[in-house]
Amino acid sequence: MRIGLGSDVHRFSDDASRTLVLGGIEVPGHVGLAGHSDADVVTHAVCDAVLGAAGLGDLGRHFPDDDPTTAGVSSLVLLTRCRDLARDAGYRIGNADVTVAAERPRLAGLLEAMSSTLTEVLGAPVSVKATTTEGLGAIGRGEGIAATAVVLLVDAAAR
Repeated sequence: MRIGLGSDVHRFSDDASRTLVLGGIEVPGHVGLAGHSDADVVTHAVCDAVLGAAGLGDLGRHFPDDDPTTAGVSSLVLLTRCRDLARDAGYRIGNADVTVAAERPRLAGLLEAMSSTLTEVLGAPVSVKATTTEGLGAIGRGEGIAATAVVLLVDAAAR
C-alpha cells in the first residue's frame, strides 16, 4: 500500500463569467477560480495525491500550465489521466479523503455530489468534507478556496 497527500489553492477569478467547479460539480451563483484548467481545487488535490502515492510527481509535471491542450479542460479529465497513470504503474485506488477549506460558498449541500462524481472517476470510495478557516488568512478573507486530499493506493496484483 502507498499513501499520497495532495493540496491545492486557487484565488477567485477577476472574470465574473468564469464558472466555479469543485469536485467536478458546477457551483451556481459564484464566480469561478483563476487557473489554467477549470481550476477545480478539489480535483487537483486528489490528482496530486494519486500521483504522489504512485511516485509519479505532481500535476504540474504531467499537465504544465503553459500547455495549450489543457487550457480550460475539465479537471475530471486530468483526474482520469492520473488514475490511468497510477494503474499503469501497477496500482489501484483504495480510497480518497478530501477536505475543502472555503468561507464561501457554503458547500454542505454539494458534498455528496462531489463525492459521487469523484468516486465514479476513480472507481473507489471518495469522501469530501468542508470546513472554514474561521476568517483567518487569505481563505478566511474569501480570496480563494483550498483543498487537501489523501489517497490510498494498493498493489493492483493484490486482491
